Amino acid sequence: MAIVAPRRNLGRAFAWLVLWLFVIGSLFPLWIALKTAFTPLPNLYESAGSPLPDGVTTTNFTRIFGLSPEEGGFVARINFGPALVNSLVFTAICVTGQILFSSLAAYAFARLRFFGRDVIFYLFISATMVPAIVLFIPNFVLIKELGWLNTMTGMVAPFVLMTPFAVFFLRQFFLSTPSELEDAARLDGASPLRIFWSVVLPVHRGAIATLAILLAINSWNEFLWPYLIGRDESSRVLSVALTNFLQQQPNGNPDWTGLMAATFLSILPVIALLLILGRRVVESLQFSGLK
Repeated sequence: MAIVAPRRNLGRAFAWLVLWLFVIGSLFPLWIALKTAFTPLPNLYESAGSPLPDGVTTTNFTRIFGLSPEEGGFVARINFGPALVNSLVFTAICVTGQILFSSLAAYAFARLRFFGRDVIFYLFISATMVPAIVLFIPNFVLIKELGWLNTMTGMVAPFVLMTPFAVFFLRQFFLSTPSELEDAARLDGASPLRIFWSVVLPVHRGAIATLAILLAINSWNEFLWPYLIGRDESSRVLSVALTNFLQQQPNGNPDWTGLMAATFLSILPVIALLLILGRRVVESLQFSGLK
C-alpha cells in the first residue's frame, strides 16, 4: 500500500499536468489576440516574439469604431454596434427555432408511435452525411427568387428549422424520460403536446441548455451563408464585418492591431455564455455518457 499510493499520486499529478498543458495551449491563441489588440501599432512587429505587449493602449479599440484618428495609414473601421445587433438577432432566431422544432421532432421520434417512425428517423439522420456546401447554390437561388437577399429572413431561413444533430441529441435524452411520469400525466387527461411541454421539457432543461449553447456558438461563428446573403452593411453580422474590415486594408498590409481588437470583442459574448452556462454542458455530457 505504501508503494501504490505514491504511484497513484504521481499518476494524478501527471494527468493534471497534461490537462493544464492542453488548457494553456487552447488559451494561447486567445492571449495572442488580446496582446495584439492592446499593443500600440508602431510596436507591433518589435514585440512579435514577446508574450507581453510592448506598451499598452486602447487606441486600437476606439479606432475600429472611428472614435480616434487614423494611425499608420489605416482608415478602415467596423460598424461594430449594428453588426453586433445583427449577430445577436441572427443567433437568437436560429437557436430559438432549432430548439423548438428539433425538440418537437425528437419527442415524436422518441415517444410517439406511427408507421415508418424508425425508417423516417434514420433517413433524416442520414442527412448529416450530405455536405452543407452542396445545398448552398439551391438555397441561394431560392432566397434570391423570394427577394430575401440582404435581409435577416434570408440569412436565418436555412438554419431556423430542425437539424439532424439537434434531433438526434434531444431524442437520446427523451428516450431516458421515466415512463411513469408520462403515464401519470396521461391518466390525468393530458394530451401528448401537454405532456411534452409540462413534463418532458422541464425534466431535460440541462440537455436543452447544452444544445442551446452548442447551437449558439455555431450560429455566432457562421460565416459563409451570411457572407453570401447579407453583404449589405445594414445586414452584416460580425463575422462578415470582420472580413470586410480586413479587405479594406491598403496594399495587402492588414491592420493587425485593429483586427485583433475587433476579433476579441466579437468573442466576448461567447466567453460570457460559456462562463454562465458552461456547467450545464459538463453535467449533460456526463449524464449522456453514463446513459
